[in-house]
Amino acid sequence: EIAQAIVRGAAEKCREAGVVVAGGHTITDNEPKFGLVAIGIAETDKILIKGGAKPGDRLFLSKPLGFGVTTTALKLGLTSPEEVAEVTGWMKRLNDQAAQLALDCSLKAVTDITGFSLLGHASEIAQASQVGLEIYFNQIPLISPARKYADAYTFPGGASDNRLYFEKHISFDSALSDNEQMLLFDPQTSGGLLLCVPDDRLVVFREKAKERGIPVWDIGLVSSKPGLRVHKA
Repeated sequence: EIAQAIVRGAAEKCREAGVVVAGGHTITDNEPKFGLVAIGIAETDKILIKGGAKPGDRLFLSKPLGFGVTTTALKLGLTSPEEVAEVTGWMKRLNDQAAQLALDCSLKAVTDITGFSLLGHASEIAQASQVGLEIYFNQIPLISPARKYADAYTFPGGASDNRLYFEKHISFDSALSDNEQMLLFDPQTSGGLLLCVPDDRLVVFREKAKERGIPVWDIGLVSSKPGLRVHKA
C-alpha cells in the first residue's frame, strides 16, 4: 500500500510538471528506495546557470529552510501532524513557477537549494560568478518547527558534511549561535530556488511574483568582495 502511494504521488507530480514517465526498473535492497531521472532537451535561451551574478544583485529565496532538520525529527518520532503537514506541503511544491519567473525577468544566476544547503549552493554561485555574497540571517524564511529542532540538534549527517566542506569560504556574525549557523548548512529535499536579481529588474520581479502568487524572500545581495558573509540582521 505504501509503495503504491509513493508511485501514485510521483505520477501525479510528473503530470503536474508536464512530463511523461516512460519506464523504470526495480532493485532488491534492505531499505526502500524510489527516484526519478529527468531526460530532455534544454533550449539554449532558457538555461539558468550559477555564473553571471553581478555585484549589486539582490538574493531571493523561493522556499523557506528547515526541511532536513524537521524530516530527521520526523524519523525520530518527534514531530506533530501539523509540523509534518507544513514541511511536506512545502516539499511538494514544484519549482516550475519560480523558474519561469526567473526566465520572464531575464535572470541569469539561479540555482536550486538541495543537498548542499543554502550556504553550499550559494558558495557555488559565488565561485562560478567570481563574486562575494552578503546574507542576512534574520531575513531568511524558516518553517515554523525549524528552530525547535535545530535546538534539539536533529540535523541529518549531511549538515555536518556541508559545514566541514564549505565553512572555509564563510564568515559568520559572532551574534549567530551554532544552531543558527547549522540551519544554513541543513540539506534540503525539494528546496526552493536562489535567484540573483539585478537592481534594474527588481520592480518587475516583485510585481510578477506577487501577481502569480510566488513567495519570494529578499535574503541578501551580491558583493564585489570575495567570500560569503552571514550577518545576524
